[in-house]
Amino acid sequence: MNSAPPLAAATTLADPDTPFAVVDVHKAQSNIERLAGRADQLGVTLRPHVKTAKSLDVAALLHGDVPCPVTVSTLAEAEAFADGGYTDITYAVGIDAHKLPRVIALLRRGVTLRVLLDSREQATFVAEAAHEAGIAVPAQIEIDCDGHRGGLKADAPELVDIGRILHEAGCLDGVLTHAGESYFAYTPEDQRLAARNERDTAVAAAERLRAAGLLVGTLSVGSTPTAHAAEDLTGVTELRAGNYVFFDLVMAGLGVCRVEDLALSVVVSVIGHRPEYGWIITDGGWMAMSRDRGTSVQAQDQGYGLVLDLAGNPIPGLVMTGASQEHGTLTARDDADLPNLPVGTRLRILPNHACATAAQHRGYHVIDSTQSADPAPAIQANWERITGW
Repeated sequence: MNSAPPLAAATTLADPDTPFAVVDVHKAQSNIERLAGRADQLGVTLRPHVKTAKSLDVAALLHGDVPCPVTVSTLAEAEAFADGGYTDITYAVGIDAHKLPRVIALLRRGVTLRVLLDSREQATFVAEAAHEAGIAVPAQIEIDCDGHRGGLKADAPELVDIGRILHEAGCLDGVLTHAGESYFAYTPEDQRLAARNERDTAVAAAERLRAAGLLVGTLSVGSTPTAHAAEDLTGVTELRAGNYVFFDLVMAGLGVCRVEDLALSVVVSVIGHRPEYGWIITDGGWMAMSRDRGTSVQAQDQGYGLVLDLAGNPIPGLVMTGASQEHGTLTARDDADLPNLPVGTRLRILPNHACATAAQHRGYHVIDSTQSADPAPAIQANWERITGW
């Protein structure tokens, strides 16, 4: 699937074969504590989306090694986290009928696994499957708050009909919305407005269902930008976010975090130079970083990633501006001098999109930036990602 080597015993970031993914546990823990504190202030349950790291080790940081409510994006994730002791899971991708046997199998294991839907067709086959299995399948109705992806408008005529199908089958759990367009909200005020709209839309949908006599227990909202911008979540029961554990350059470009907060990076090696073009060539292409160019629509285009030295210090003006499958191209911008980096020099690249970059690797070498990085950061642990998704 990728060029990442198996995780092996190593002492420092100077040891493993490149490219490989690195997590700074200190920064990840700080990011986790920041949003957990905000959720407490807002009076809602935080349900982290574990699709970013896909790692039981990372998830263990979320709530002091105690399994907490989580969101997943695949049933393989749900199964792996259930195996790891997580029993309160929301599968936040629209359900398909052929996946329901796996859902029911998890429910029979005692896992509360909620599914997501936005049509009468889905509601009907969920209700029928629940009847045949003799077990309720908790379902949330997806609400479209900003036209980003799937879901029903809060005033959609079919909303109440869908709710009634689920209610009569004992399956109606609540409503869920995701402000995906907040990833293009470039000011703090725009992000606050997105968070307010996300909350107002979920509440409006729930009120319509309740006015029809239907029980709505869960009002779930969230995205990483709106989770950090929300000021009032009255009526909401839970907040979802996932990217915040690692953060990335897109989030930094939105001002949701600082570049210094990014917990994920990829270590690459310099393998060549093209001085006639102003290029430094590395062994980390899009198979190591992903093809994501999310910052290209922001005020500062960060190419495929910003370049740090192995200790984590930014190299001024050096950016990964090109990528083929296994080669990365670094260039200088803003009149910066191209640094003299001999073949074999190890560098760290900060990604545009943490979820996409993490998906290119089978695990993480873990460091702690509060510890000495001389001569190279010590590897504190090796964390595996779950497999089979």
